[in-house]
Amino acid sequence: MPEKQLLHLVIGGELEDLEHNQFRDLSKIDLVGAYASHGEALAAWRQKAQATVDNALMRYFIIHAHKLLDPGKDPQQG
Repeated sequence: MPEKQLLHLVIGGELEDLEHNQFRDLSKIDLVGAYASHGEALAAWRQKAQATVDNALMRYFIIHAHKLLDPGKDPQQG
């Protein structure tokens, strides 16, 4: 049986404050990319996070979109 396709989205933007994950301006969200593996997503996340180290309110996230597409199923189980 072929492996289930996974979908990891890496996005980022400037937050309102550091206590909440609320973006300051949704029109300025940086969509870094979509990745099939967590390892690829993590590498992209690290690269963007390191590039924005001077802005304390800039944050990047990995969204496990495969879990959102079918939340009742574990993608590793099939």
